[in-house]
Amino acid sequence: MNVFNQYPALRLRPFIDRLWGWENESPEVVHLPTLLPGTGAELYFHYGEPFRIKAKEDCSFTVSPGHLFCIRSRPINLSPISGIGFIAVRFKIGMLQRFTDIPANELADCQLSVEDIWGRAGTKLLRHLSYAIDRQERIALIQSFLADHLRPSTDLLVEQAMTTLYRGCSTISIESLASTLSLGRRQLERRWKMFSGQSPNETKCLSRFQQTIRSLMLEPSAETIDRALACGYYDQAHFIHDFQRRVGLAPYQHLRVARTKTHFYNTPLRKAGILGTLSP
Repeated sequence: MNVFNQYPALRLRPFIDRLWGWENESPEVVHLPTLLPGTGAELYFHYGEPFRIKAKEDCSFTVSPGHLFCIRSRPINLSPISGIGFIAVRFKIGMLQRFTDIPANELADCQLSVEDIWGRAGTKLLRHLSYAIDRQERIALIQSFLADHLRPSTDLLVEQAMTTLYRGCSTISIESLASTLSLGRRQLERRWKMFSGQSPNETKCLSRFQQTIRSLMLEPSAETIDRALACGYYDQAHFIHDFQRRVGLAPYQHLRVARTKTHFYNTPLRKAGILGTLSP
């Protein structure tokens, strides 16, 4: 399996964490993960076999060649596939809204296609990608498209505060965040909901959950309770209850299976194999 990571172009770097992807040069079947809720958004472009989502025990459907995952409340179970090949754009928290005017609450838990989000421009991008001869040309086309659709923030204060809360979810209270921003709590909650489709507390709790699971997947030998406490859970019961509410399984049940498969929790860019950017 060829796994690649790349910094975005400089103009996109404040909004996009990375471009990354997988490419399977052999016909072997790849057992894909169950994707859990989190704070992020990921735009996928498939030049190999697209993902198939298991909707029920005996039912699945294939996603569009270009689509968005913005998973907030319902896990996505991906079926095993062969011939995998995709490029993914990982948006930083709160930054997807820089590229679309669709409200955040209408993007959550929907597998919208590129055409659904950007209309004819999205259709044109997919057509150009289908003609691309290699990965570098595809990445250049994707970055050019996103740069063309970059727009001003609808609420710069909340946008920046989302990053602050994500990074400090284990220690920052909503009251202290509101005070730092010179806002009342209700005012912050109202603006936050309008911008992100969630309350500040929902974002904080989802950040805590995401960071805990990511840590446990990247370091399988880590003690579950130690990581949960480090990320801001009160105790083991608090973590187990939150996990079961979001996933429908106990943590050990999910992790036992998840650690036998691939996963999409990428290491920090400084530790990953990084390719250079293609454009300024």
